[in-house]
Amino acid sequence: MTTTAPKLTEAQWQQQVTDLAVHLGWTWAHFRPALTARGWRTAVSGPGGAGFPDLILWRDRVLFGELKTDARRLPPQQEGAIVGLTAAAADVHIWRPRDFDVVRRILEQRGAA
Repeated sequence: MTTTAPKLTEAQWQQQVTDLAVHLGWTWAHFRPALTARGWRTAVSGPGGAGFPDLILWRDRVLFGELKTDARRLPPQQEGAIVGLTAAAADVHIWRPRDFDVVRRILEQRGAA
């Protein structure tokens, strides 16, 4: 009989990443959506707000992390935000639960990644 690990929700995945980040000395911020009469919305303004990465992490450098489950794809707004931030020399990552070892290595690094 073969068993597989349970699938993580995006919230569970974010908790794993932020717990690891705090353990390694990072500070982080996440802007949570709220349920409104028009559905789930994140209060943000400006042309770059839609699609902004899930996490901003800082310690000895600044990282942006977009968190997805292993199955979810990036919507066009998120792809655009990531392309724009990367073009501006930001250190942006798309992290999925299958990438945990990569996330750990990146967060363990000191200085520029």
